[in-house]
Amino acid sequence: MTLINKNISVIMPAHNEGDRIYENLTKTHKVLKRTFISHEIILVSDGSKDNTVSEARRACMDIGSIKVLEYSNNTGKGHALKSGFGYVKGDLVAFLDADLDIHPRQIQTLFHAMDKTHADVVIGSKYHPKSKIRIPKRRKLISFVYKVILFILFRLPLRDTQAGLKLFKTEVLEKVFPKVVCKRFAFDVELLANAHRIGYKILERPIVLKFRREIKWGNIKFKTLYYTGMDTLAIFYRMYILRYYDKQ
Repeated sequence: MTLINKNISVIMPAHNEGDRIYENLTKTHKVLKRTFISHEIILVSDGSKDNTVSEARRACMDIGSIKVLEYSNNTGKGHALKSGFGYVKGDLVAFLDADLDIHPRQIQTLFHAMDKTHADVVIGSKYHPKSKIRIPKRRKLISFVYKVILFILFRLPLRDTQAGLKLFKTEVLEKVFPKVVCKRFAFDVELLANAHRIGYKILERPIVLKFRREIKWGNIKFKTLYYTGMDTLAIFYRMYILRYYDKQ
């Protein structure tokens, strides 16, 4: 199946990105226009308290091909992506974080990998040997341990499940999304573990990641680790004890 004439829907979850969302939507539109015969961007404002929605609607008026969804409460990135999927029209679906720490031009890299290898899912990976990113040692250690846990629990052969750029054939999400329960911490794991379990081909590709805001990226709060761990164990319980996903 060739992807050369495919349409793409980009789902962009956002939380308080009003100071840059107009510019980021414009950049994303320009990249997609060069690569795909048609495209759409679905901006999902997940409980933003600033001018994210008004700026996104301004971009929609100036550019077109943008849908804006708004939720008053912050319900989690997973919920935002799943809600946005209800509005897609493309043959392909990309997840792209609204802060554009990963530039949208890298969607092209994932697209060409999918076209060449006939993969069903291609994800960006911070821990790919060719990725360009400075990662604190503590973060590397935590991610390595989590990678080992995911392989033991789900036989998931991926270095990184959390990077903010992923590309799917729409048919994959149509099959897997109804099974997804997580809304926050382990959403990506549940989605990818189910896709892998069903038999879809998943590839990782390197990314270039540039932080656009001042954060101490190496400092992961214990609460985040705790809830991620609990969500991950809950996925294992649903998958292998309850056989929940077999019933969906």
